[in-house]
Amino acid sequence: MRIVVTGRGGQVVRALLEKGPATGHEIVAVGRPQLDLTDDADTIARVLIEAAPDAIVSAAAYTAVDKAEEDRDRAFAINARGAGYVANAAHRLNVPLIHLSTDYVFDGLKPSPYVEDDPTGPTGVYGASKLAGEKAVLAVHDKAAILRTAWVYSPFGGNFVKTMLRLARDRDEVSVVADQRGNPTSAFDIADAVLGVVAALGKSSSTKLPGIFHMTSRGDTSWAGFAEAIFAASGALGGPVARVRWISTLDYPTKAKRPANSRLDSSKLFETYGLRLPEWQDPLDRIVSRLVYAQV
Repeated sequence: MRIVVTGRGGQVVRALLEKGPATGHEIVAVGRPQLDLTDDADTIARVLIEAAPDAIVSAAAYTAVDKAEEDRDRAFAINARGAGYVANAAHRLNVPLIHLSTDYVFDGLKPSPYVEDDPTGPTGVYGASKLAGEKAVLAVHDKAAILRTAWVYSPFGGNFVKTMLRLARDRDEVSVVADQRGNPTSAFDIADAVLGVVAALGKSSSTKLPGIFHMTSRGDTSWAGFAEAIFAASGALGGPVARVRWISTLDYPTKAKRPANSRLDSSKLFETYGLRLPEWQDPLDRIVSRLVYAQV
Protein backbone atom coordinates (compact mmCIF):
# COMPACT_ATOMS: atom_id res chain seq x y z
CA MET A 1 0.00 0.00 0.00
CA ARG A 2 1.26 3.46 -0.91
CA ILE A 3 0.59 5.71 2.09
CA VAL A 4 1.06 9.44 1.66
CA VAL A 5 1.74 11.33 4.89
CA THR A 6 1.44 15.09 5.22
CA GLY A 7 4.46 16.72 6.83
CA ARG A 8 8.13 15.77 6.82
CA GLY A 9 9.74 16.35 10.21
CA GLY A 10 7.05 15.45 12.73
CA GLN A 11 7.58 12.64 15.20
CA VAL A 12 4.88 10.36 13.82
CA VAL A 13 5.87 11.08 10.22
CA ARG A 14 9.47 10.06 10.90
CA ALA A 15 8.35 7.00 12.84
CA LEU A 16 6.16 5.96 9.90
CA LEU A 17 9.05 6.42 7.49
CA GLU A 18 11.17 4.18 9.70
CA LYS A 19 8.56 1.52 10.44
CA GLY A 20 6.55 1.40 7.22
CA PRO A 21 8.88 -0.46 4.86
CA ALA A 22 9.23 -3.41 7.24
CA THR A 23 5.46 -3.88 7.05
CA GLY A 24 5.44 -3.85 3.26
CA HIS A 25 4.05 -0.32 2.92
CA GLU A 26 5.52 2.48 0.84
CA ILE A 27 5.53 5.64 2.94
CA VAL A 28 5.73 8.93 1.06
CA ALA A 29 6.06 12.12 3.10
CA VAL A 30 4.94 15.36 1.47
CA GLY A 31 5.50 18.68 3.19
CA ARG A 32 6.62 22.24 2.61
CA PRO A 33 7.34 23.67 0.14
CA GLN A 34 5.67 20.95 -1.96
CA LEU A 35 2.63 20.81 0.31
CA ASP A 36 1.70 23.85 2.39
CA LEU A 37 -1.52 23.57 4.37
CA THR A 38 -2.03 27.32 4.16
CA ASP A 39 -2.52 26.98 0.38
CA ASP A 40 -5.94 26.85 -1.27
CA ALA A 41 -7.99 23.66 -1.59
CA ASP A 42 -7.21 23.07 -5.27
CA THR A 43 -3.44 23.39 -4.77
CA ILE A 44 -3.46 20.96 -1.84
CA ALA A 45 -5.66 18.53 -3.77
CA ARG A 46 -3.37 18.67 -6.80
CA VAL A 47 -0.29 17.80 -4.75
CA LEU A 48 -2.01 14.88 -3.04
CA ILE A 49 -3.60 13.57 -6.23
CA GLU A 50 -0.21 13.65 -7.97
CA ALA A 51 1.25 11.65 -5.08
CA ALA A 52 -1.13 8.80 -6.04
CA PRO A 53 -1.92 7.50 -2.55
CA ASP A 54 -3.80 4.35 -1.60
CA ALA A 55 -4.36 6.09 1.76
CA ILE A 56 -3.50 9.42 3.36
CA VAL A 57 -2.26 10.11 6.89
CA SER A 58 -2.92 13.72 7.85
CA ALA A 59 -0.09 14.37 10.30
CA ALA A 60 1.10 17.89 9.47
CA ALA A 61 -0.05 20.43 12.03
CA TYR A 62 0.68 23.69 13.80
CA THR A 63 1.91 22.39 17.17
CA ALA A 64 3.44 25.43 18.90
CA VAL A 65 0.92 25.46 21.75
CA ASP A 66 1.99 28.71 23.41
CA LYS A 67 2.81 30.57 20.20
CA ALA A 68 -0.66 29.74 18.88
CA GLU A 69 -2.18 32.08 21.48
CA GLU A 70 -0.75 34.99 19.49
CA ASP A 71 -0.89 33.33 16.08
CA ARG A 72 -4.52 32.25 15.94
CA ASP A 73 -5.07 32.83 12.23
CA ARG A 74 -2.16 30.65 11.16
CA ALA A 75 -3.02 27.91 13.67
CA PHE A 76 -6.57 27.70 12.32
CA ALA A 77 -5.39 27.96 8.71
CA ILE A 78 -3.23 24.86 9.16
CA ASN A 79 -5.06 22.80 11.78
CA ALA A 80 -8.63 23.50 10.71
CA ARG A 81 -8.93 24.75 7.12
CA GLY A 82 -5.86 22.88 5.89
CA ALA A 83 -6.97 19.64 7.54
CA GLY A 84 -10.33 20.00 5.84
CA TYR A 85 -8.66 20.51 2.46
CA VAL A 86 -6.60 17.33 2.95
CA ALA A 87 -9.79 15.44 3.79
CA ASN A 88 -11.47 16.87 0.70
CA ALA A 89 -8.61 15.57 -1.43
CA ALA A 90 -8.95 12.12 0.17
CA HIS A 91 -12.67 12.23 -0.61
CA ARG A 92 -11.99 13.11 -4.25
CA LEU A 93 -9.52 10.22 -4.45
CA ASN A 94 -11.90 7.92 -2.54
CA VAL A 95 -9.07 6.70 -0.27
CA PRO A 96 -9.00 6.18 3.51
CA LEU A 97 -7.81 9.09 5.64
CA ILE A 98 -6.20 8.96 9.07
CA HIS A 99 -6.19 12.34 10.80
CA LEU A 100 -4.11 12.84 13.94
CA SER A 101 -5.59 14.95 16.72
CA THR A 102 -4.93 15.68 20.38
CA ASP A 103 -6.04 15.54 24.00
CA TYR A 104 -6.10 19.36 23.95
CA VAL A 105 -9.65 19.24 22.57
CA PHE A 106 -10.71 18.64 26.21
CA ASP A 107 -10.59 21.06 29.14
CA GLY A 108 -8.79 18.60 31.44
CA LEU A 109 -11.29 18.91 34.29
CA LYS A 110 -12.75 15.40 34.14
CA PRO A 111 -11.48 13.27 37.08
CA SER A 112 -11.18 10.08 34.98
CA PRO A 113 -9.80 9.30 31.49
CA TYR A 114 -11.69 10.86 28.61
CA VAL A 115 -13.72 8.75 26.21
CA GLU A 116 -14.55 9.78 22.66
CA ASP A 117 -18.12 10.88 23.47
CA ASP A 118 -17.14 13.22 26.31
CA PRO A 119 -17.93 16.90 25.71
CA THR A 120 -15.03 18.82 24.25
CA GLY A 121 -13.90 22.16 25.62
CA PRO A 122 -10.46 23.33 24.52
CA THR A 123 -8.91 26.01 26.72
CA GLY A 124 -6.51 27.46 24.15
CA VAL A 125 -6.10 28.28 20.48
CA TYR A 126 -4.17 25.11 19.65
CA GLY A 127 -6.87 22.83 21.04
CA ALA A 128 -9.63 24.89 19.45
CA SER A 129 -7.93 24.74 16.06
CA LYS A 130 -7.46 20.97 16.30
CA LEU A 131 -11.10 20.49 17.29
CA ALA A 132 -12.17 22.61 14.31
CA GLY A 133 -9.96 20.38 12.16
CA GLU A 134 -11.71 17.25 13.41
CA LYS A 135 -15.06 18.72 12.47
CA ALA A 136 -13.80 19.82 9.05
CA VAL A 137 -12.48 16.32 8.30
CA LEU A 138 -15.66 14.52 9.33
CA ALA A 139 -17.80 16.98 7.37
CA VAL A 140 -16.27 16.12 4.00
CA HIS A 141 -15.03 12.51 4.12
CA ASP A 142 -16.86 9.37 5.23
CA LYS A 143 -13.73 7.18 5.16
CA ALA A 144 -11.84 9.13 7.82
CA ALA A 145 -10.61 7.93 11.20
CA ILE A 146 -9.54 10.64 13.63
CA LEU A 147 -6.96 9.42 16.14
CA ARG A 148 -6.46 11.53 19.25
CA THR A 149 -3.15 10.98 20.98
CA ALA A 150 -1.13 12.72 23.68
CA TRP A 151 2.30 13.25 25.24
CA VAL A 152 4.12 11.89 22.18
CA TYR A 153 7.81 11.09 22.54
CA SER A 154 10.48 9.67 20.20
CA PRO A 155 14.09 10.19 19.13
CA PHE A 156 12.86 12.81 16.65
CA GLY A 157 11.93 16.47 16.73
CA GLY A 158 11.16 18.33 19.92
CA ASN A 159 9.60 16.42 22.81
CA PHE A 160 9.70 16.04 26.58
CA VAL A 161 12.21 13.17 26.67
CA LYS A 162 14.74 15.09 24.59
CA THR A 163 14.20 18.22 26.68
CA MET A 164 14.80 16.39 29.96
CA LEU A 165 18.01 14.77 28.73
CA ARG A 166 19.28 18.09 27.42
CA LEU A 167 18.56 19.88 30.69
CA ALA A 168 20.22 17.12 32.70
CA ARG A 169 23.49 17.71 30.84
CA ASP A 170 23.70 21.21 32.33
CA ARG A 171 22.11 20.98 35.77
CA ASP A 172 21.72 18.69 38.76
CA GLU A 173 18.04 19.41 39.35
CA VAL A 174 15.07 20.15 37.11
CA SER A 175 11.67 21.43 38.19
CA VAL A 176 8.79 19.55 36.58
CA VAL A 177 5.02 19.92 36.89
CA ALA A 178 3.46 17.15 38.96
CA ASP A 179 -0.25 18.02 38.88
CA GLN A 180 -0.87 17.29 35.19
CA ARG A 181 -1.39 13.65 34.24
CA GLY A 182 -1.41 11.90 30.89
CA ASN A 183 -0.40 8.86 28.84
CA PRO A 184 3.14 9.19 27.46
CA THR A 185 3.00 7.57 24.03
CA SER A 186 5.82 6.50 21.73
CA ALA A 187 5.61 7.77 18.16
CA PHE A 188 6.67 4.28 17.03
CA ASP A 189 3.66 2.72 18.76
CA ILE A 190 1.44 5.35 17.17
CA ALA A 191 2.95 4.54 13.77
CA ASP A 192 2.29 0.82 14.22
CA ALA A 193 -1.31 1.47 15.18
CA VAL A 194 -1.83 3.98 12.36
CA LEU A 195 -0.70 1.36 9.86
CA GLY A 196 -3.16 -1.09 11.40
CA VAL A 197 -6.02 1.39 11.10
CA VAL A 198 -5.06 2.24 7.51
CA ALA A 199 -5.06 -1.43 6.53
CA ALA A 200 -8.46 -2.05 8.10
CA LEU A 201 -10.04 1.06 6.58
CA GLY A 202 -8.72 0.10 3.18
CA LYS A 203 -10.14 -3.42 3.28
CA SER A 204 -13.51 -2.99 5.00
CA SER A 205 -16.59 -0.91 4.34
CA SER A 206 -17.82 -1.28 7.92
CA THR A 207 -19.48 1.88 9.19
CA LYS A 208 -17.85 1.30 12.60
CA LEU A 209 -14.34 2.03 11.32
CA PRO A 210 -14.59 5.75 10.51
CA GLY A 211 -15.02 8.25 13.33
CA ILE A 212 -13.08 9.41 16.37
CA PHE A 213 -10.80 7.15 18.39
CA HIS A 214 -8.37 7.67 21.25
CA MET A 215 -4.91 6.20 20.72
CA THR A 216 -2.50 6.39 23.64
CA SER A 217 -0.32 4.00 25.58
CA ARG A 218 -1.75 2.24 28.60
CA GLY A 219 -1.06 3.58 32.05
CA ASP A 220 -0.52 7.17 33.08
CA THR A 221 1.80 9.38 35.05
CA SER A 222 2.55 13.03 35.75
CA TRP A 223 5.18 15.05 33.91
CA ALA A 224 7.35 14.77 37.03
CA GLY A 225 6.87 11.00 37.15
CA PHE A 226 7.69 10.80 33.46
CA ALA A 227 10.89 12.79 34.05
CA GLU A 228 11.99 10.44 36.83
CA ALA A 229 11.43 7.44 34.55
CA ILE A 230 13.50 9.11 31.82
CA PHE A 231 16.40 9.75 34.18
CA ALA A 232 16.23 6.22 35.55
CA ALA A 233 16.52 4.84 32.01
CA SER A 234 19.30 7.27 31.15
CA GLY A 235 21.24 6.61 34.34
CA ALA A 236 21.23 2.88 33.70
CA LEU A 237 23.05 3.62 30.43
CA GLY A 238 25.52 6.06 31.92
CA GLY A 239 23.62 8.97 30.42
CA PRO A 240 22.66 12.31 31.96
CA VAL A 241 20.56 12.33 35.12
CA ALA A 242 19.09 14.98 37.39
CA ARG A 243 16.98 15.19 40.52
CA VAL A 244 13.34 16.02 39.81
CA ARG A 245 11.77 18.77 41.88
CA TRP A 246 8.00 18.32 41.82
CA ILE A 247 6.16 21.60 41.28
CA SER A 248 2.59 22.68 40.55
CA THR A 249 1.20 24.19 37.38
CA LEU A 250 0.98 27.52 39.21
CA ASP A 251 4.77 27.41 39.65
CA TYR A 252 5.27 27.12 35.88
CA PRO A 253 2.97 29.60 34.10
CA THR A 254 2.54 29.31 30.34
CA LYS A 255 0.67 31.40 27.78
CA ALA A 256 -1.64 28.51 26.94
CA LYS A 257 -3.43 26.62 29.68
CA ARG A 258 -2.51 22.92 29.77
CA PRO A 259 -5.11 20.27 30.68
CA ALA A 260 -4.66 18.94 34.21
CA ASN A 261 -6.06 15.63 32.97
CA SER A 262 -4.83 14.52 29.55
CA ARG A 263 -5.62 10.84 30.10
CA LEU A 264 -7.45 9.21 27.20
CA ASP A 265 -9.37 5.93 27.34
CA SER A 266 -8.42 3.91 24.25
CA SER A 267 -10.89 1.05 24.75
CA LYS A 268 -12.89 1.94 21.65
CA LEU A 269 -9.81 1.52 19.46
CA PHE A 270 -9.30 -2.02 20.77
CA GLU A 271 -12.99 -2.90 20.50
CA THR A 272 -13.20 -1.64 16.91
CA TYR A 273 -9.79 -2.39 15.43
CA GLY A 274 -8.31 -4.89 17.87
CA LEU A 275 -5.39 -2.51 18.45
CA ARG A 276 -3.96 -1.85 21.90
CA LEU A 277 -0.82 0.16 22.53
CA PRO A 278 1.64 -1.12 25.17
CA GLU A 279 2.28 0.33 28.61
CA TRP A 280 3.90 3.74 28.32
CA GLN A 281 7.12 2.57 30.00
CA ASP A 282 7.73 -0.30 27.55
CA PRO A 283 9.40 1.65 24.70
CA LEU A 284 11.08 4.24 26.95
CA ASP A 285 14.38 2.41 27.46
CA ARG A 286 14.85 1.91 23.72
CA ILE A 287 14.14 5.54 22.88
CA VAL A 288 16.30 6.90 25.71
CA SER A 289 19.08 4.57 24.57
CA ARG A 290 18.99 6.00 21.05
CA LEU A 291 19.15 9.53 22.41
CA VAL A 292 21.88 8.84 24.96
CA TYR A 293 24.15 7.17 22.45
CA ALA A 294 23.45 9.97 19.96
CA GLN A 295 24.16 12.46 22.79
CA VAL A 296 21.03 14.40 21.95
